[in-house]
Amino acid sequence: MLRTTVLAGLACAMALSAAGCDNRGPMEKAGEKVDHTVDTIKNGGHEPVGDSIKDDVNKARDKASDAVDDAKK
Repeated sequence: MLRTTVLAGLACAMALSAAGCDNRGPMEKAGEKVDHTVDTIKNGGHEPVGDSIKDDVNKARDKASDAVDDAKK
C-alpha cells in the first residue's frame, strides 16, 4: 500500500514537472519535500548527494525568483 502511494505521488510530481512551469508553487515544494524524505529513508537515513545538490539549486532558483518578484513591485 505504501509503495503504491509513493509511486502515485512520484507519478504526479513527474507530471507536474513536465508542465514546464518556471515558478514552483507551494504544492510542488511540498511534493519535493515528500520525495526528499522518501529518498532519505531509502538511503538508510542519509541524504543522497544528488538530493543535496538539487536542494541547493532549488533554493538558489527560489531566491532569484523572489528577488525578481520584489524588484517588480
